[in-house]
Amino acid sequence: MNRALPEVRLRVPTHEDAVTWHRIFADPDVMEFHGGRAAELSVYEELTARQRRHDAEHGFCLWSMVDGSGEVIGFTGAQPWNRDWGPTGEIEIGWRLGRAHWGKGFVTAAAHETLARLRAAGVPGVVAMVDARNERSIAVTRRLGMRLAETFTTPQSQLRGHCFRLELKPAAS
Repeated sequence: MNRALPEVRLRVPTHEDAVTWHRIFADPDVMEFHGGRAAELSVYEELTARQRRHDAEHGFCLWSMVDGSGEVIGFTGAQPWNRDWGPTGEIEIGWRLGRAHWGKGFVTAAAHETLARLRAAGVPGVVAMVDARNERSIAVTRRLGMRLAETFTTPQSQLRGHCFRLELKPAAS
């Protein structure tokens, strides 16, 4: 049974969103597969500033995810994979959502919108780098039609991960 996806809007993050992201990501459950705790506020301030620049230059970024009431509930979007291991230089789609909003379809809805925007920006394909224990994110990759392309071990943490891939066919004109 397919349920309707919730109303979700993506927008370029504002400076104020750094504070919201910091608060949302202070939840250890949200950060379980991302180091266990939120970074310092200054990291999110720099991150949101970088996203504004990236969107202006490339037409995509990690956008703030906004629910139907106008509340920022997390982020989704895409960035080049900038580590010296894995799919370096490829575009990675990713998401992070406040715990109160899990299980309601927000990430799936926002990720579909992200894919549409990436197609419009001419991005030929995406990867998703997911901790092998993160069943919720793996389920999202499946709903997006991504395929498991590779299993890897992260160099620093020595944790198993999965690289999912999706070719983005240009939108029909």
